[in-house]
Amino acid sequence: MRRLSPALLMLLLLAACTTPRLAPPPGGASFVQEGAASWYGRAHHGRRTASGERFDMHALTAAHRTLPFDTVLRVTNLENGKNVTVRVNDRGPYVSGRIIDLSAAAAAALGMHEDGIANVRLEAFAADQRRAAHR
Repeated sequence: MRRLSPALLMLLLLAACTTPRLAPPPGGASFVQEGAASWYGRAHHGRRTASGERFDMHALTAAHRTLPFDTVLRVTNLENGKNVTVRVNDRGPYVSGRIIDLSAAAAAALGMHEDGIANVRLEAFAADQRRAAHR
């Protein structure tokens, strides 16, 4: 019987342990995340964001720790079902336990302006990213 080299054996074992990545279903979200959202507004209005543009509290924008700038997200308030589409143009939030910081306008659209924090679902759809790239 022929012996396998240790390197080939390791490669075969690693390949057996990995699971194939399934493509998201057509029209389905390519990114989904749930957690706490907060918002920021007047104190940051006009300041430069991490992307270099000026923060506009009246625009539908957001800060996320890792998503690329210009990623378009559908944000849904899980407490009332309201949703809004935002564009990532900043980094944050810097408060533990939060997944996104929204502009004041986005927070108002979600009905979380008064409370300040809401449980949300973030979803990115490939079709939204293509449309944003062609603007």
